[in-house]
Amino acid sequence: MLVYAVQFAFLLFSLSLLLNMWRLVKGPHLPDRILALDTIYINSLALLLLFGIQEGTSAYFEAALMIAMLGFVGTVAAAKFLMRGDIIE
Repeated sequence: MLVYAVQFAFLLFSLSLLLNMWRLVKGPHLPDRILALDTIYINSLALLLLFGIQEGTSAYFEAALMIAMLGFVGTVAAAKFLMRGDIIE
């Protein structure tokens, strides 16, 4: 039963990733594109976690943690650049 749930989650997160890619390309404003990038890394993180569950190894969970930290820092830097015009004051 877990195999079917993981495959269904793969399908849904892949669909969500494609829709986020569409928003990244089609987004009318820069904040929409930054939000799309943020959700793209979250969806790819979820796909990586699902792959780790499917394979039964913990190496993918550690990689997902690194992606989460780098994605958070990248989102904060992009938002700060959007609001102030520079990242480092």
